Amino acid sequence: MPVRTARTAWNGTLEKGAGQVELTSSGVATFDVSFPKRAAEKAEGTTSPEELIAAAHSSCYAMQLSALIAAAGGTPQSLEVKADVTLGPDPAGGFLISGIALTVRGEVEGLDAAGFEKAANDAKEGCPVSKALTGTTITLDAALD
Repeated sequence: MPVRTARTAWNGTLEKGAGQVELTSSGVATFDVSFPKRAAEKAEGTTSPEELIAAAHSSCYAMQLSALIAAAGGTPQSLEVKADVTLGPDPAGGFLISGIALTVRGEVEGLDAAGFEKAANDAKEGCPVSKALTGTTITLDAALD
């Protein structure tokens, strides 16, 4: 399997500095990052590690779920996956990702609600990004549309 690469160029201190994250492998985008905007309620055109993790997790989860639905005999017509990644204080100091809430709504042929829920829970456990994030609590809200 290929290695994927991202690169960040950072200038300045944590509080006053800023940087850019480049999706190097694909070359599709470069995003601005800064700690003040990372910790602010509104991102105002910058991204954060948490948002990038949310993007990675939601896309990985959607792929894993589509595979498990097919393996269970269903056909995924559409899956809408949202990942909410929360940054919070770490009791040991600094910050930590305090939780990830996955929400999925699916339109699936050939599976009932129980079959979809089983596939959704199995995808939460089997998605490679979920496996990489085992140090945080991951919740799931899954339902058919």
